Amino acid sequence: MIRCFIGLGANLDDPAAQITIALRALASLPHSRLLRCSSLYGSKPLGPQDQPDYVNAVAELETSLEPLALLDALQAQEREQGRIKRRHWGERCIDLDLLLYGDLTMCSERLNIPHHEMHKRSFVLLPLTEIAADLHLPDGRAIAGLTPEFGGDLQRIGPPPQVC
Repeated sequence: MIRCFIGLGANLDDPAAQITIALRALASLPHSRLLRCSSLYGSKPLGPQDQPDYVNAVAELETSLEPLALLDALQAQEREQGRIKRRHWGERCIDLDLLLYGDLTMCSERLNIPHHEMHKRSFVLLPLTEIAADLHLPDGRAIAGLTPEFGGDLQRIGPPPQVC
């Protein structure tokens, strides 16, 4: 089993409920086990500012799924929840990002691990640090020591959903 971390974000259609639905789906993935999830955090949008604020969280998962199979499962869940890509960094009912997959480093047309922007975003780093303070990137950098470029007025807005 490989230890993975999934970033969750939503800003449409009751974002906190969307995160909970996605976490339930993660908990039921085959050959996988949901271990922990962070509190819910609110932030300003990274992209266009004419959209609602986001709700974000990070989940820790153990899985024997290969990286692309896990990505396929995450994207299938996004479709199941009705995600439609309207514009780059735009509003969405759910966004599921594979942040880390063990110590794997991977760069392909479909998937980059670690997620290529995660170290720049407070809405990833703070929830990730909350559930895995001792975590290091594959290059050895400690997650807790990273300073994001985008703060987004991040605030803890609620406890981890009951799924976790």
